[in-house]
Amino acid sequence: MLYRVSRQLLRAIIPLYFGWKCEGLHHLPNMGPAIVVSNHVSYLDPILIGAALPRPVHFMAKEELFRYPVLRWLLPKVHAFPVRRGRPDRQAIRRALDILESGQVVGIFPEGTRSASGELQDVHGGAAMLALKSGASVVPMVLVGVESALAGGRKIPRRAPIVVRIGPPFKLLPSGQWDREELSRASQAIRTALKNLLPTSRAGKETNKGFWGRKTYSSEGKKA
Repeated sequence: MLYRVSRQLLRAIIPLYFGWKCEGLHHLPNMGPAIVVSNHVSYLDPILIGAALPRPVHFMAKEELFRYPVLRWLLPKVHAFPVRRGRPDRQAIRRALDILESGQVVGIFPEGTRSASGELQDVHGGAAMLALKSGASVVPMVLVGVESALAGGRKIPRRAPIVVRIGPPFKLLPSGQWDREELSRASQAIRTALKNLLPTSRAGKETNKGFWGRKTYSSEGKKA
């Protein structure tokens, strides 16, 4: 109930404040399990995604947020559940698989944390593992312009044009071997799908550091 009401309010307010544009909404399947993967640059991201998509999204949210009493009460009511970052979280993966098995949508920020530069970072293995285990469609989605709205460390966003762009869904099919190479291949496919939706200046460059740990990228170009 709270999710539905909040979404309706946000869909009325956000276009007036930001003048946002949604592209490719038809790519989200109308029914059945789906994993929405997105770049992550600000605290506004899950709000914008939830408002843009016509189906409810169950977000993985860092467990630290659930330590605050207000958020511990609020987040479950808007379909968020905790995940431990930096290592595989079996409980969060099981929760996500249950949601997908019931034909719903799971939202993940596969970079694991917000990008300070606004450029796409490397992705961790959680989203790839979910896709391989569940067989659910992966729906790539990017938010462009949010970093400008919060430039200079602003807490309250300034008015700036925001584009929500969704790409075609795809599936990751396991090769039969569950190993590091398999997860790395699937994770790279997810990152490539996100990269292809972003302006070149935000696409980043892979540094090939560690699989589950934090990775960094540098800009590949300045083309918008």
